Amino acid sequence: MAWLKKLVGAVVILGGVGAVAGWVLSAPVRLDRETLAKLGPGDAARGKRIFYAGGCTSCHAKPGSQGDARLQLVGGLELKTPFGTFVPPNISQDPRDGIGAWSVEDLANAMLKGVSPSGEHFYPAFPYASYARMNPADIGDLYAFLKTLPAVAGKAAGNSLDFPFNVRRGIGLWKLLYLSDQPVVAFPKGTPDPVMAGRYLVEGPGHCGECHTPRDPAGGTKKNEWMAGAVAAEGNGVVPNITSGGEGGLAEWSEADIANYLETGFTPDFDSVGGAMVDVQRNMAELTPQDRAAIAAYLKAIPAHPNGYPARKKTAD
Repeated sequence: MAWLKKLVGAVVILGGVGAVAGWVLSAPVRLDRETLAKLGPGDAARGKRIFYAGGCTSCHAKPGSQGDARLQLVGGLELKTPFGTFVPPNISQDPRDGIGAWSVEDLANAMLKGVSPSGEHFYPAFPYASYARMNPADIGDLYAFLKTLPAVAGKAAGNSLDFPFNVRRGIGLWKLLYLSDQPVVAFPKGTPDPVMAGRYLVEGPGHCGECHTPRDPAGGTKKNEWMAGAVAAEGNGVVPNITSGGEGGLAEWSEADIANYLETGFTPDFDSVGGAMVDVQRNMAELTPQDRAAIAAYLKAIPAHPNGYPARKKTAD
């Protein structure tokens, strides 16, 4: 029986070592001083561009808001996913219920590292996996613009998640696999400037890949199927393929077609934008023509992929 006791002891020790290693590896990591120094003084005019490129109103405005009410970032939209229901919080300037008491460093840590001011992991339903590719100075500008928006009292409801997804510490291990500040699509030297500018807008603040790219079982985007379309996180619909491959992709669209769609909401076939893309297009319309042209140039330059979601079943006539 001595050997059995030794075996049990070894298992206990290994289990303890593994638990300690997991705890250490999953710890929240904040930005270093060098990165924080790049935040700069912030410029609200430039920050407005980042605000709309980032689509902040789409998740954080009260559902159904129109006009100036879209700038009242009280949160409350319910995002029902296979992992549970996520509710974007109040990010207005209310110091108690919103983020009015946050420093620019707090915002930068949230967007680039997914870490809250209290040192907890944010869930990646907040698309920091894309925001991590942003320039720190743009975060500083965004902070300056957010300071110009109204304070709105009222906390949004909390998330509703089942075990083990309700254990935030585990997000630290997810970040080891999926959180990176490196671009997704590598372009050769000499790639035209509009394509590179579009890469920044799409892969960073625009976080387009969060919806348009299929995900693996752990919820990470499949970089080898970038922008190939995906099953919608909510419901049974699909988010379309926006590469130049696959059925319904952008093969037949010109760069001008894409840019016009982002500005007006009309497709080359004179159909109009619908679904969740309505809010996205509304935000894109706030950007400059140069920004929309850059996004279009990038989408036409990325690798083409077949659709990243199962073929739709044909219905009987």
